Amino acid sequence: MRPFRSRLTFILMIMIGVTILGAGIVMGKVFKDSHIEVLEDNMYREIMLLSSTFEFHSIVGEEAVQYYSTEARKIGDQTNSRVTFIDHNGDVIGDSESNADQMDNHKGRKEIQSADKKNIGYSIRYSSTLGQDMLYVAAPVKSGNLYDGYIRLSVSLKSVDEGMRRAWTLVAVWLIVLFAVAAIVSYRVAGSLTSPLEKITKVARRFSHLDYTARVKVERHDEVGQLSHAINIMADSLQTQLKIIQDNEDLLQSVLDNMTGGIVMIDDKDNIAMVNPFAEKTLGIRSSQLLGKSYLEMKQHYELSKIFKAGVSHREPIHEERTLYNPDEKIIRLDGVPMNAGDGPYKGMLFLFQDVTAIRRLENMRSEFVANVSHELKTPVAAVKGFSETLLAGGVKDEKTARSFLQIIYDESERLNRLIGDILELSKIESKRIPLSFSPVHLSSFVASMLEMMEAVAEKKRISLQAEVPEELYMEADEDKLRQILMNLLANAINYTQDGGRVKVVVEHHERSEEEETISFTVTDTGMGIPKKDLPRIFERFYRVDKARSRISGGTGLGLSIVKHLVDLHQGSLSVESELNIGSSFRVELPMLQDSE
Repeated sequence: MRPFRSRLTFILMIMIGVTILGAGIVMGKVFKDSHIEVLEDNMYREIMLLSSTFEFHSIVGEEAVQYYSTEARKIGDQTNSRVTFIDHNGDVIGDSESNADQMDNHKGRKEIQSADKKNIGYSIRYSSTLGQDMLYVAAPVKSGNLYDGYIRLSVSLKSVDEGMRRAWTLVAVWLIVLFAVAAIVSYRVAGSLTSPLEKITKVARRFSHLDYTARVKVERHDEVGQLSHAINIMADSLQTQLKIIQDNEDLLQSVLDNMTGGIVMIDDKDNIAMVNPFAEKTLGIRSSQLLGKSYLEMKQHYELSKIFKAGVSHREPIHEERTLYNPDEKIIRLDGVPMNAGDGPYKGMLFLFQDVTAIRRLENMRSEFVANVSHELKTPVAAVKGFSETLLAGGVKDEKTARSFLQIIYDESERLNRLIGDILELSKIESKRIPLSFSPVHLSSFVASMLEMMEAVAEKKRISLQAEVPEELYMEADEDKLRQILMNLLANAINYTQDGGRVKVVVEHHERSEEEETISFTVTDTGMGIPKKDLPRIFERFYRVDKARSRISGGTGLGLSIVKHLVDLHQGSLSVESELNIGSSFRVELPMLQDSE
């Protein structure tokens, strides 16, 4: 905006300068013309005075030239002008400054011709005799028979030119002064005109850099003030719209970042336009390396690229399911949707990813659960049916054998009952349909009661039961569920420990932080141990390390699964350490204070 202020100042100065110069020229012309008019009037009056007072003589020839030339010099000295006497034929008979005999005929001179017509003649021309501009004034004079001709006075315009030079010098000085004053005034005037525009330009420039907080501070009520007010209103509107857009973008970005599904957008040029974090994690890619590039560069997922190509080529909805390895196996459901704004042009394809690995795993687990339940139920049912048919057929006459068969039927029905009970219990726990009732539990007496309940079973195998529990230790828990946890762990420890072994329960208090305290229950046995390959799966339903021994011991294969789900309900953790032929150690860690909600 500074150049505009300078240009405006320069234009104002040019206008002022031209105006002053034009005024000076006009004034100079008027001054010169008025000066010359005054000279003409004075010279005419002098001619009239001379014609009435001069002593004319009726002489001719050389005598007339000598007389009139002498008188002309006298008059010229007195009037400080050149005096010329010209007869009616135009011949010069006397001149105050030149030899009349050598002068041309003046009948054709402008001032003489004008004097014939108007009784007075004026003329300004360059005198070759004197070498300067001269003003000539002539008038016809007739004095009876003594003189019939013209008297002409002429003066040099040198004084007029000098006066004009002095005037122009003065005008030039004042012009410079006025130019300086005009420059200052023009600059200030231009500044007052352009300063609001400069402010508006600065604000507009900030708008171009997306800074809509800028405002124009111009307190004026003219058109510039109205423009400033309109720009401020526009800025308010833009700022509001930008805030709405930014909020929507933040909301959309938050949705994209926190989606549990992946999104890959391919534009109409077959380039990847967007990849959300879930898709990056699932596919093992980085959006920064793929954005703006062709989807064909996703070479690590060939099958995926084929689906992309099919969707982009046909521009129709597509639904596929693929297994990816990155490096773990993942089952991905892929839905492709073409992006068309109504009946508008095609804008690309939007592909939605959903990791269905857990869902498929659960489906497999359900199938396995049904198969396992069927298998587990089939064995006791078949035994009951077989022995029952034998007894009904009357093939067993021996009472002792019959009682043996009946005992087997009773044991299998008991096992079937326990199995069905564990299945129902596990189903309740998994569906979270059983409420937890928390109350303070004195752990020392609680563990003692548990060992007392299991003592009879342990004595049959001469297994030693031990406990280490601080006497003053309490915790909040659902006592029945906690009893079920320890009962299952102790039963497993006793069942899988050889005769003469040892089972020990250790309860400890841990302070993780000022706000977090936990209680750990560790059940250690000296049994057969668990192979390392089986450790990750021992909490699965119906999973048995030694199936034959598990059935002989009366286990249903659901005990540890029930323990795992009950520990989860208490917001705790369950871990196991084991070595073959040395023993196993199960550790349950529960929060000391439970959240009753």
